[in-house]
Amino acid sequence: MGGRPSSPLDKRQQQHLRGQVDTLLRNFLPCYRGQLAASVLWQISRELGPQEPAGCQLLHSKKLPRVREHRGPLTQLQGHPPQWQPIFCVLRGDGRLEWFKHREEYENGDRPLGSVVLTGYTVLTSQSEYLHLLDTLCPEPSGHHTQEEPEPLLEMPVSFPLFLQHPFRRHLCFSAATAEVQRAWRLALQGGIRLRGTVLQRSQAPAARAFLDAIRLYRQQQGHFGDDDVTLGSDAEVLTALLMRELLPALRAQTLPRLRGAGRARAWAWAKLLDGVHAAVLAGASTGLRAFQPEKEELLAALEKTIRPDVDQMLKLRERVLGRLQANVQGPLESCLRRKVDAQLPRVTQTLLSTVEAELTAVQTLLTQGMDRLSCHLRGSPSSTRLRKEVYSFGEMPWDPELMQTCYREAERSRGRLGQLAEPFGFFGTQSLVFGAQDLAQQLMADAVATFLQLADQCLTTALDCDQAAQQLEKVRGRVLKKFQSDSGSAQRRFIHGWLLCIFLPFVLSQLELSCKAELSEFEGDVLAVGSPALTIEGIYEDVIRGVLLQRINRELKKALGASNMSCTLDGCSELPWDQGETDVETEAQRGTCSRQPGSSTEVPLCPLPPPGTFQS
Repeated sequence: MGGRPSSPLDKRQQQHLRGQVDTLLRNFLPCYRGQLAASVLWQISRELGPQEPAGCQLLHSKKLPRVREHRGPLTQLQGHPPQWQPIFCVLRGDGRLEWFKHREEYENGDRPLGSVVLTGYTVLTSQSEYLHLLDTLCPEPSGHHTQEEPEPLLEMPVSFPLFLQHPFRRHLCFSAATAEVQRAWRLALQGGIRLRGTVLQRSQAPAARAFLDAIRLYRQQQGHFGDDDVTLGSDAEVLTALLMRELLPALRAQTLPRLRGAGRARAWAWAKLLDGVHAAVLAGASTGLRAFQPEKEELLAALEKTIRPDVDQMLKLRERVLGRLQANVQGPLESCLRRKVDAQLPRVTQTLLSTVEAELTAVQTLLTQGMDRLSCHLRGSPSSTRLRKEVYSFGEMPWDPELMQTCYREAERSRGRLGQLAEPFGFFGTQSLVFGAQDLAQQLMADAVATFLQLADQCLTTALDCDQAAQQLEKVRGRVLKKFQSDSGSAQRRFIHGWLLCIFLPFVLSQLELSCKAELSEFEGDVLAVGSPALTIEGIYEDVIRGVLLQRINRELKKALGASNMSCTLDGCSELPWDQGETDVETEAQRGTCSRQPGSSTEVPLCPLPPPGTFQS
């Protein structure tokens, strides 16, 4: 597509990139090791601490996050010279996009013509918007004139385009036959992008939490305190994005003046060159993390053995140092919060609250409509085939991009407003925030659907006629809605709480960097005496800042929610905005009230009305 870079990556350039990746890993892995130790201490202290009462009412869906596979014919701008060519495109359930020359090649299991993992991509359906992006991506240097003709195909009108743009990867240009096909592909692709982007944030593994914390601390050491969207993707993809940002200025200075092509074709050539650099960096980061995996497993096992026997002593020391340190930083900290946070905290809180409330209201409406449809079909004495289809459709609601779009768009609508409010605090992670809200909506819908199907399976028997079965479903419907309202309220508080920390904590740390960080050395000796990497004076200092900020956040949340007794407290509310699933899993194990058949999923049988097995999905 378009012009090629004047020189592809040669051996010397590839060797240089491998050296850059090695340097990044050498500097990052000490942060990662330290956060792995801290995560083990956190996990053990949580296990040994007082157990909170079970708060979640809905069953936790056992279905893995996925996107619904989407496939169909499109045209793609490809080749040299580029031409619009028909292809057969397939979006896999894991968020990988593949394309084939013919449908038969896909059906025969042949290798695709091309494929791409959707992490970090953006879908554009406006040709003028995409062309404007190309114009700003690679502007012509002043006084530079080229004799090459611009690529005409880029300017030719496309009726229903689908442009996939990435800051460091090649662009993909597709075209659909109709507006309906374009919309279906847009929603499917956006689901795949979100699935790939939030893989670390959705994980409940301590190592994932440690990795994200290590990325944040590593960047703070480089003077970058604000959160942004660099943590979207797998661990290797996150490290690749970090290094690409560091390399980009030098790449621009060294490569752009020698890049062949004119206008937008030159911008395409630049994107293809970045794609080659990105591929080399990603390969190196993946190799380095795989090499670190055995060490990580040994380290986690060793930390478990050394921390658990001494955890009480370590936690007592932490509390003593924390109290003394808090007395030292309390004055500057309170001054910073009063001057720079208190005025904006209510506005950011209210915007987050209204966004999540609108989204979860849409989820409840969609859920209610789905349950009502099932009751109506039961009363109408439909055929077994039709009922099976309806049960299957209900079970698939959380993964239906068209249905769930009514919920997802509520988060999209607030993107601009949230960005305006948060950017003054150095927060540029609005895409991550929107993805997190959409993940929350999908998870709650999945949990509610699983709960409804499970309860319906328990109460419906062959002795009931269709009217009686419909009456039972009405009772189940009421129970599920009550459970949903309870869980959505607590999930909403956890979500807002977590994102307020993401927005304000790095900002406050940056403001206190000069005035308070110098005082840490006098406390360092006490912490070093413990001899464990799980406890550091920097970590305790951050806990002090976090604790005081949490008091402000909880107080503001109580005002915004109008609640005198909010369940989201300092100890009971997660510090991570996506961390809503862990409590649900533990609650299921503790409660055990709704037993599941071995191998069952959310598509459990509703009721064996006539004949038996009719309601099995």
